[in-house]
Amino acid sequence: MTARLGEIWVYLAQSPLLWLAATVAAYAIADAIHRRLGRHAAANPVLVAVSILLGVLYASGTDYAVYFDGAQFVHFLLGPATVALAVPLQREMARVRARAIPLSLAVLAGSATAIVTAVGTAWLLGASRPTLVSLAPKSTTTPIAMGIAEKLGGLPSLTAALVILTGILGAVAGPAVLRRVGVRDAAATGFAMGVASHGIGTARAFQLDERAGAFSGLGMGLNALVTSLILPAILRLLGLWI
Repeated sequence: MTARLGEIWVYLAQSPLLWLAATVAAYAIADAIHRRLGRHAAANPVLVAVSILLGVLYASGTDYAVYFDGAQFVHFLLGPATVALAVPLQREMARVRARAIPLSLAVLAGSATAIVTAVGTAWLLGASRPTLVSLAPKSTTTPIAMGIAEKLGGLPSLTAALVILTGILGAVAGPAVLRRVGVRDAAATGFAMGVASHGIGTARAFQLDERAGAFSGLGMGLNALVTSLILPAILRLLGLWI
């Protein structure tokens, strides 16, 4: 019986669609758990889904590259999903125009802070140059962060993991931290989560308030643009890129 199950697994594992189905199933289970627990931040569906998939990959001895051959279809959809965030943002354009200057200053400060604190902390801990470069775009949405890391000599796979971890931490702790420091405005909360925690933070922001989600999508998009522009200059100043 065990040998027969092993043969079935070998047959299924040859199909890249297996890991696409596994990814969708893991998220469906995670979302059900999230709903059952009243949408509690600690039960973030991305965190739960990642944990489930890690367990499956470890138990089956499957390499990440094999998994990604199937899951890349989900990765491809990150781009269209990001563009779709323009729909709720369009309804908030009057407020965006009224806050254009503070929003611009906020995204510049947030992007620079995310880069310098991550790289600086890792440098103090003795991280290698590729690791430092991989860390730098961690607050940018995954496809852009991976592209930036690859162009600047980082490790795209490590960047992807760090981006996801950053998003999960921001989605779980972000709202509570912002409330603790006195941020109550939905637009400000959403914008901060988008700048710091990209798409995962934006998904959490939409659960809090539609306006927060719209501004979070704006923050995510602007941070991707600003990071791609200022990161090479910051790395040059730190002596990490020529």
